[in-house]
Amino acid sequence: MASTMRKRSRNLSPNPSPSLKSSSALSPENFIPEPPPKCLPSSKTELLRLVAVVGIAASVAVVCNFFVKFYNQQPIPFCDSGSDIEDFLDDNCEPCPSNGICSEGKLECARGYVKHGRLCIEDRDINAAEKTLSKLIEGRVCQAYAQYLCSGTGASWVRKDELWTYLDKHKVMENHGLDEITYMHAKLRAIEASRKLLKTRINAGRFEEFNCPELLVKQYKPISCCIRQWIVKHALVLVPLCALLLGCIVITLKVRRRHNLSVRAEELYNQICDILEENALRSRGVNGDGEVWVVASWLRDYVLTPKERKDPFLWEKVEEFVEEDSRLDRYPKMIKGESKVVWEWQVEGSISSSGKIKNAEKTKWNSGGTMNSTANQQHWEPKDAERLHG
Repeated sequence: MASTMRKRSRNLSPNPSPSLKSSSALSPENFIPEPPPKCLPSSKTELLRLVAVVGIAASVAVVCNFFVKFYNQQPIPFCDSGSDIEDFLDDNCEPCPSNGICSEGKLECARGYVKHGRLCIEDRDINAAEKTLSKLIEGRVCQAYAQYLCSGTGASWVRKDELWTYLDKHKVMENHGLDEITYMHAKLRAIEASRKLLKTRINAGRFEEFNCPELLVKQYKPISCCIRQWIVKHALVLVPLCALLLGCIVITLKVRRRHNLSVRAEELYNQICDILEENALRSRGVNGDGEVWVVASWLRDYVLTPKERKDPFLWEKVEEFVEEDSRLDRYPKMIKGESKVVWEWQVEGSISSSGKIKNAEKTKWNSGGTMNSTANQQHWEPKDAERLHG
């Protein structure tokens, strides 16, 4: 009875044992296959997205690795100055840069240079002061030599100690804001640069002296000095050329003066012919008893200006024209007890005389005793004729 109750209670147990449960689950009737997980992209778009994500991740990883190595990398120390070249071939140290002083792997720049990264570059203030000082030295030496070449005064060579004092007077140190040590270094560099530009020597007193080169001293000579030296240098050529030029100018002036003299003499000659002809027509046509001659000297003073009377060649040229004219007669005549040369118009009935006669018939005397000739537009007054007749 008890065994029967124990079996019944075992069969009525609500929770079956795990063994029974697993065996029932693994039974062929209860086995259902599950679908596999999706490990690969199923489309082309998803594949491209996957490739892009992987590429971006790889790039970020490479860049981060580079920056980490760069910032964590220790700089290569510098090789000591004066080391053998075999040490430079090793990767343990870097050659010391120019203008630098290296010791125990550290870099120190020489005076006048500043550290810029792993290089040594020139200090701007010292460089500017050096250029100013070099220009002052050049000007002092070249100006002194230029003065010596032009006027014979001054010095052809300038001592170094004189330049030292000359530079201190210009207060370059205060103008560039340098201390005394830096200023002294700038002066030394300026002197060194001047040795390359200027000529140097050691005099008998063991002092260094500077002189300006010939090509450079030309820039400091005044224009008047350059012209004077050029004339002296080419004197053998300039003297004949100047003489030739002066001769040409004199000949040209003489030819021009003769031409002007001839033109003016011809004008005076024509004027005298008109006066003599009018005087002859007036003397013979009006009263018939007038004087047909005119005193030559009085006629000269009548037609010439005071300035022209001082030139004897002008009246001589007029007399030459009168002598060559056959219509004019020249002869001496006693006037008031003094012998005078008179001129007289001789030709009657010529073309010019006929025209003058016709003009004389048309001439009317005005109340003041003035006759106006319409033929030549000249004014002839009887009082002038009386004065010329004496």
